[in-house]
Amino acid sequence: MPWPNDRRAESRDRILLSAERLFTEKGFDQVSIDQVMQEAGMTRGAFYSHFDSKRELYAEAIISAARRMARHHPPKVDDLIRRYLSPEHLAQESGSCPLAFLVSDIGQRDQQVRESYTRIFTALASRVSARPDAAPDAAALRAVVMMIGGVAVARALSDPALATQVLEACCQAALDERAGAVLPAEPQHRSCVE
Repeated sequence: MPWPNDRRAESRDRILLSAERLFTEKGFDQVSIDQVMQEAGMTRGAFYSHFDSKRELYAEAIISAARRMARHHPPKVDDLIRRYLSPEHLAQESGSCPLAFLVSDIGQRDQQVRESYTRIFTALASRVSARPDAAPDAAALRAVVMMIGGVAVARALSDPALATQVLEACCQAALDERAGAVLPAEPQHRSCVE
């Protein structure tokens, strides 16, 4: 007898949550299907009733992680930038942004995975854009690259004080990019430390 749809969806979500955390922490090559399933509290056999391959899981986990993170973003874009480029975001063990935490891993993956990454990047750039209903403008692209790069570099540093300085510098640069664009109705907040 097949499982009810809600139980099947719950199992799939558990697998995705496990994969999000492990892939974001370790990258594709360092995570096995067995590790994902063990963390999800399920058997390897259950994996194949939800996903065809580890590659498919990776592509879907990236999107799932971004959606989960987006639900917790502040409504104002400047606040989003500050939150993204904060030491708290950097220290998060779960719910971290796959754009920054997997940036060096994605380029080595296949087209499906890169397309997932591109969709997430474009969605964030559109959110940061002066005109979210249109293609991301140059200022938004620069701000998002500063955000992703800032978190990626800060994460790689062994000196916490320097990592904080990098985050603050990137935050200010991203806010300055937005301030230089023609922005609708949202008030300008130029300081990263408020």
